[in-house]
Amino acid sequence: MRIGELARRGGISTRALRYYESLGLLPARRGANGQREYDEEDLRLVREIRSLTGIGFALEDTRPFVECLRDGHDSGDACPASVAVYRRKLAELDECLARLGAARDLVRAQLEEAEQRSRPCAR
Repeated sequence: MRIGELARRGGISTRALRYYESLGLLPARRGANGQREYDEEDLRLVREIRSLTGIGFALEDTRPFVECLRDGHDSGDACPASVAVYRRKLAELDECLARLGAARDLVRAQLEEAEQRSRPCAR
């Protein structure tokens, strides 16, 4: 299939596909006419990348998953390197949630103090 069809079926722009290619996430095969050629396996890679970036993974974080699929595994997370990325991402998310929780607690405390100060005085 050509780049336009892969883009349509993968739900992504041709520009993004070219970018994936430049990063080495997608193979750069060209036909005799010089046009990019893709197959169902490439569509599978694109869907894996989109799935992971859709939940907050950076493009570079998708590399172990893509390589795992390229190595013939049924799932992109069947390899130890992919599991390591999951663990790292989960730790990042936990840290982010802790920071957000602390910020929320601070805002709540400031709100309570402000509400105490803004109560009308009883005369």
